Amino acid sequence: MSDIHVSGPVPSLNPALRALQCVTCGEVYPVSDLPEGCPACASRGRPSSLEAVYEAAPGAPLPDFAPKSHGYRWGHWMPYLDGVTLGEGATPCLPVPALAALTGVASVWIKNEGANPTGSHKDRMSAQAVSRALATGARDVVLASSGNAAVSAAAYCAAAGLACEVATYRDLPAVFDAALRHYGARRVICATGHARWEHVRRRVREDGAFALTNYSLPAVGSPVFGVEGYRAAALEWVQQGCLPDHVMVPTARGDLLWGLYSALRDLVRLGHLARVPKLWAVEPFPRLARVLGGASQQADFPGATQQFSTAGSTVTAQQVHAATRSGGGAIVVEDAAARAGTGQLAAAGFWVELCAGAGLAAAQMLRADGRIDPSETVLLMLTARGDRDPAQITN
Repeated sequence: MSDIHVSGPVPSLNPALRALQCVTCGEVYPVSDLPEGCPACASRGRPSSLEAVYEAAPGAPLPDFAPKSHGYRWGHWMPYLDGVTLGEGATPCLPVPALAALTGVASVWIKNEGANPTGSHKDRMSAQAVSRALATGARDVVLASSGNAAVSAAAYCAAAGLACEVATYRDLPAVFDAALRHYGARRVICATGHARWEHVRRRVREDGAFALTNYSLPAVGSPVFGVEGYRAAALEWVQQGCLPDHVMVPTARGDLLWGLYSALRDLVRLGHLARVPKLWAVEPFPRLARVLGGASQQADFPGATQQFSTAGSTVTAQQVHAATRSGGGAIVVEDAAARAGTGQLAAAGFWVELCAGAGLAAAQMLRADGRIDPSETVLLMLTARGDRDPAQITN
């Protein structure tokens, strides 16, 4: 598909990475590329994501809770110690008293992921996933996205010298279309979300392209090497002095949600953290909320929303487990409330995408119904800037 020349050193695999493991059934697999998730669960018709298993080499200590001063700051907590980078991570994390007063809690912190190189948290996934593609000798990278993941993947593939193909909707916002063209990515227009996945599936199975996002139905999360990149966000906020009781996470299929949970769980296991905070999946219409209420995880949950980054009709095992194992859950925030939250964030100095504004509204809703106590601390994951969100620009 491309004559792009791949150059530069091969990324260094973390020697502590020992295996992949299913987040549901616990089946263990060798370190390899399994973009469709756990084969055992898939064979039972209940697909599930995989996660990485890290163990210290014989005689070596467990990974230290201290980032490297250069390169991949938290590489020893993720699959690759180094690799393609645009300077992602180390995003601001700070308390905002005005938001705490609005919410009625002891403190509200923000983790501003819009400060990443392409303006969203997706850069954390792209760095690790594209590094994996380089390490495996891939030439073509393919993904399904009509938003932040598309722009991020295109940028990181450009930096890595890899061809990038993005399956998008026809009505892709003009600012995203321009970004893809400037980064040299190939855009494939599809009529529906499921058609995008069908295209990616064909490219992977028939042409051997390297997938950055899910293409299975029923859905799983994105391939494990990318999802692991989100662990660094939680490691950072703990080191930055934030120890929240509750975390609001805008959620579609739960990649970010699971990455945060897995890092927090490991911090507890290694004695760096007393407990995992409650993680709340913030969604624009009931999906995970319906599954937690008894609906089938493999069902389809259609809905309409302007929160384009968290749209979609599927639920994954990884988001179910992250929410329930942390003691959190799902909170539905419709567009009007999300817009109000976005306005309150802007008044405090943060212009964010609509679904990030939904996080503030979610915290206020949870405080109002008593699930957040006034003495507790809340962290908002501000997933992306608002300057290219079509809902923010046209309204």
